[in-house]
Amino acid sequence: MTVFPEGVVRMAGPATEWIGTAARLGLAVVWGWAGLAKIADPAEAAQAVRAYEILPESLVKPVGHGLPFLELALALLLLIGLGTRVAAGISAVLLLAFIGGIASAWARGISIDCGCFGGGGTVDASQTEYLQEILRDTGFLLLAGWLLWRPRTKFSVDGRLAL
Repeated sequence: MTVFPEGVVRMAGPATEWIGTAARLGLAVVWGWAGLAKIADPAEAAQAVRAYEILPESLVKPVGHGLPFLELALALLLLIGLGTRVAAGISAVLLLAFIGGIASAWARGISIDCGCFGGGGTVDASQTEYLQEILRDTGFLLLAGWLLWRPRTKFSVDGRLAL
């Protein structure tokens, strides 16, 4: 941490790289878990997308079937630390879309399971967990934000390429 004459504190060096490494690996686990949970049952993944009642039917299957592959690709990129800032940016956009979708379902009174880690679809109103899901995804968004700000991390391909 460096304190500049203007009173500005800037974190730099090994501490930020370790925080970034934890953020990168944490986000990789999240995307890996989400992608693997959905990839085995594409029909269920499409049903989870359909339950939000946002996309036209012509996009439900492509999104439901393609999303797990995108999540797994992000997991792999983050795990090895390749294109960290780009992967974090895509993660942030995806998480904002998820937060928006959950908030939209909540605001419209649609009772669904988010389908974030498999499953998904219509549930009883007593089984919805919108606030927890939004808070969880906001936490993941903070990890992505950190990596957008400080993409340099330990044990990353990006770090090796910068040498």
